[in-house]
This record gives sequence, structure tokens and C-alpha cells, in this order.
Amino acid sequence: MMNEDLAQAVKAEVPLLRKLAELREIHKGYSPDRKFEAAADGRRYLLRIYEQRLVARKQEEFKILQELHERHDVRCSRPLGIGMLSGLGLGYMLLTYIEGEDAVDELPRLSKGQQYDIGYDAGSQLRRMHQIQAPDSVAASWAQRSLAKHRKYVDEYSQTETKIERGDRVLGFIEEHLHLLQHRPVSLQHDDFHTGNLIIKDGCLAGIIDFNRFDWGDPYQEFMKTGMFSSEVSIPFAVGQIRGYFQGREPDELFWTLYSMYIAMCLISSVVWIKKVKPEETGIMMEKINRVLADHNDFQAVIPQWYSNYQ
Repeated sequence: MMNEDLAQAVKAEVPLLRKLAELREIHKGYSPDRKFEAAADGRRYLLRIYEQRLVARKQEEFKILQELHERHDVRCSRPLGIGMLSGLGLGYMLLTYIEGEDAVDELPRLSKGQQYDIGYDAGSQLRRMHQIQAPDSVAASWAQRSLAKHRKYVDEYSQTETKIERGDRVLGFIEEHLHLLQHRPVSLQHDDFHTGNLIIKDGCLAGIIDFNRFDWGDPYQEFMKTGMFSSEVSIPFAVGQIRGYFQGREPDELFWTLYSMYIAMCLISSVVWIKKVKPEETGIMMEKINRVLADHNDFQAVIPQWYSNYQ
């Protein structure tokens, strides 16, 4: 589908974009949506285009964004409209555009103090997001769902040629702590909360983007992306995020044990995911995995070195 055809459909079907002046595709990220920066009437918007089969999920995402923005004061895009481009058989979601630069690019240019403060702010925002509790039917099945997902990844991992060094230690650590999945609180999850999905402007956190992977689960699971990705970009940010989430208090041993179990699970699933989705980036992913193993001394330590050594 050419962007010219899409532009004509957008003008005809999206009320706020009747006077569309520009439609520029955004190619960053792994989202299945097509994303566009749109300009109309002197304003900039984010336009997401998705397949018709995703309509119900996108309607739920739209409602979640409304609640986050209006009731919890979370710095995310405000949803403005949702509907169908009937001539193309595609759905659309229109949101406000968050101005700024990706945190993954901007953080290294800032002072360590600024990086920490932005992380603290991000942790506070994440805590607000986790105030949205899961529906009872979803919450009750968390342990079962999480365990089934892990077992599936382990089966697939066992069949791949790519293996984690001392992977038996990783799998053993997970097995030893799987009982902790029981009786956990279950809330909304962004499910991809890291520096690649945060926007910085003028040295401050401008907003959180890409909620399309939202899920319901243990809020502590959200931090595995902190160790997997954000700590590689900025340790001050990662430390700040954890302290901001806990409102300046140090997290307890239960947090660190769950964090370590979830990031260990992430190592296994990451091998499977990269081989399926981006096999050409397997080397990059294995470097990240080896860094996490070193951070945890092959999971003999639940607090990662980047946190315990931070001053």
C-alpha cells in the first residue's frame, strides 16, 4: 500500500486530519503497527495503523491510555480518535505527538545527575501506571499463565542451536524460585518499559510511548527490561528508576529475588525471540545476555552489580 493511498484514506476517514498536510512514516521499533507523524492545522499527531484483526485489542489499548492520561496523570500520548479506514480494511488510532528525543540517544549526552533524576521520574510514572489493577479473571490466572509461557520458551530454547553459557545455572535458578509466582499482585504492564520507549525534552522526561504491547501481570516483572536494556544505556537512570518507583526507599529482598527470576526468564525467552524475529541480531542479543549473567555472577547474586556498586 502506497502512502499516497493511505493519505487519501486518512483525509476522508479521520476527522482531525481532514486537512492533512504531511504524513511521515516512523520506522523505529518492533511494533507490528505502522506509525506515522501526521501534521494538520498546524498541529502534530501520532497516527497508528493496524490490521483489522487487532480492532478489539486496540480499543482496549485506547481505553487504557485514556485512563492513564485522565485519571492517573501519566505522561503518555492522549488518545484522540479510533476507527476504521473502511476503504483499506485497516484500523487507526490517533494520538497526541510527544515532542523530544528517544531517551536511549539523549541520556548519554546528559550529566549523571540528570540521568538519575530522569530515571527517578520514570520510576514514579511507572508506579502510577501500576495503579490500574487487572480484571479479577486475569489476575487469578497470573501464576498459571506465566509458568505456561516459561515452559513453552524452555521447550523452544532446548531445540535451538544457540545456547547461553552456563545456561543450566540460569534454568536452575528459575526453577528454584518459581513458587514466588503465586499470590502476586497483578496490574497493568506497559510490557516494554525501557529507554527505547521514553522521550526526553529539555533534559526532562517528556513522556512514555508505545503501549501496544500492554499486558496484565506482576508489576515487578516490568523491571526486567531495566536490567536487560536500560542499565546498558545509563546506570544512573536505571538506579533512579528503581528508587523512584519505591519513592526513595531501598527495595526489599523479595523485589530483588523476583527481579532476578524474571530477568533470568527473559534471558531464555530472548534467545528464542531473537532467532525467530531478528536472527541477524543474535550476536547483539547474546552480548546483552552475557552482560546480565556477569551482573548477577551467574545468578549467585540477586542484586545486580550495576545497582550494588552505584555511588
